[in-house]
Amino acid sequence: MATDYMTLNEEANQLAGRLFGTDVKKRTGFASRLMNICSKASGKDFLLIHNPGGWGITEMADLLQWERSIVEGVNHTMEKLGYDCSSVQYFRSNHGWRAILVDVKEQTHFFSSKARQMAAELEFVTRHFDNVRVIMIGVSQGAAFSDAVTQNLNGDKNRVFSIEVGMPFPYKSRRLVTERTLALDSNGLMPDALMDWNVPTILRTYLTAPFRWMRFMMQGKHIKFTYCINVPGHDYNWDYPEVQHKIESFLNANFGNNKETRR
Repeated sequence: MATDYMTLNEEANQLAGRLFGTDVKKRTGFASRLMNICSKASGKDFLLIHNPGGWGITEMADLLQWERSIVEGVNHTMEKLGYDCSSVQYFRSNHGWRAILVDVKEQTHFFSSKARQMAAELEFVTRHFDNVRVIMIGVSQGAAFSDAVTQNLNGDKNRVFSIEVGMPFPYKSRRLVTERTLALDSNGLMPDALMDWNVPTILRTYLTAPFRWMRFMMQGKHIKFTYCINVPGHDYNWDYPEVQHKIESFLNANFGNNKETRR
């Protein structure tokens, strides 16, 4: 750790002040989250940051199985390569309709302000922890957010990598793919209707979702409504050969020869 905890905390609060001015609540929340990320990065080879899909608020235990499998698959692969990694989820929104309205605006503007905030956090981490590298794992809207963050980085970009899975069509024209980016647009089994902007299929999926949800409720199965929105092809399970192969190849190509494998 390049600086002691008190100095780090002071600098985190100074950064929060520059970003949020007199908004004490936002300053406090930002500094607290940044210090938590720093504690995760301390002494590690890699910091793996999961940017969830949807509104970006779903905790690991509540994720769709296939999204959770991607995060777990990346963690397992890095461990097999012999690296000491720490994982954290990055929640870009809050619960409640007001937060959702703010996030809709953010998504419309390619996450302009929130991407700058996370980019500032990553720059802070890579500046204070000389050896740590960062891998963002973004799924669906989280993939678009990860890409927006990458484009807002001004510091040491060479230590920040991004795995972007199933980015929805509206963001594709704004996507920037570099040698540190893996953009996964297909699960290898069938076209992703959300990726290819297959409007009839997408509409049919969303219009029938309430009926699927009601059927589960009538059967006594209390599941989240979002679990009933199953867009064909928008499913990137780690067990799918092409998904696993492409992600493992990306990780091996970038990190496979940098450290002796321990396992």
